[in-house]
Amino acid sequence: MIDIDIAFSPCPNDTFIFHALVEGRIDTGPFRFHPVLADVETLNRQAMEGRYDVTKLSFAALMQLEHRYRLLDAGAALGFGCGPLVVTRNPALDIPRARIAVPGRLTTACLLFRLWQPEVSVSNLVETPFDTILPGVASGRFDAGVVIHEGRFVVDRYDCTPVIDLGDWWEKTTSCPIPLGCIAVRKDLAEHAQAMDALIRASLNHARNQPEASRAFIRHHAQEMADDIIERHIELYVNDFSVSLGEAGRKAVDVLRTHWKRLMDRSDG
Repeated sequence: MIDIDIAFSPCPNDTFIFHALVEGRIDTGPFRFHPVLADVETLNRQAMEGRYDVTKLSFAALMQLEHRYRLLDAGAALGFGCGPLVVTRNPALDIPRARIAVPGRLTTACLLFRLWQPEVSVSNLVETPFDTILPGVASGRFDAGVVIHEGRFVVDRYDCTPVIDLGDWWEKTTSCPIPLGCIAVRKDLAEHAQAMDALIRASLNHARNQPEASRAFIRHHAQEMADDIIERHIELYVNDFSVSLGEAGRKAVDVLRTHWKRLMDRSDG
């Protein structure tokens, strides 16, 4: 038996995809999986140490970890109309001088914000858990925030106004879908990459064919999230790119890598 630590987020798109894999609903062959659930920025940082065999990563973090992890073809969150939102309570806000909450500096959301506003000082970016960003903007703790995950569905509850949809901006700028999160295997286990892809797809197909089977698992990890938000979350972030990146998905990743390298070069200069 080959033991595999597999780390992913408690967000509904990930728990939907991985439920069958980690709960023994599909045949995993010679592999025995040990799940670890944590928010994606925690996983990004743990991946810097090579903590887990297979892990969820922000694509922005992957750019810094390609010496250690290999991108898998299955399990990604990538698509159209699913990007982060920049929100504020002050539509006249001077963004370059504002205090901006971001869900982690290794997240794709933070990278997209920096690509959109390259003149903003990194010192103005405040890392905070993604689920505290909207309350923080509403209370005045932050001037603005970069909202991800289910936050995009509840902005109006916090009396916040979207400044820009970074996904829409990315799509218009690049004509590519937006690469948000991916699944990667540590390179010392790269020989199992094809098997991991096949098992992730089998788990995803099980969830699609038997959606009721994973409902309790998703609900448990979603905690306070309403059922309608859970459904919208899954519909938005689980799509054909989750089955396989395909040519369009791989191109989007390459484009993001090019933009990331330019930003890093500018920052170093």
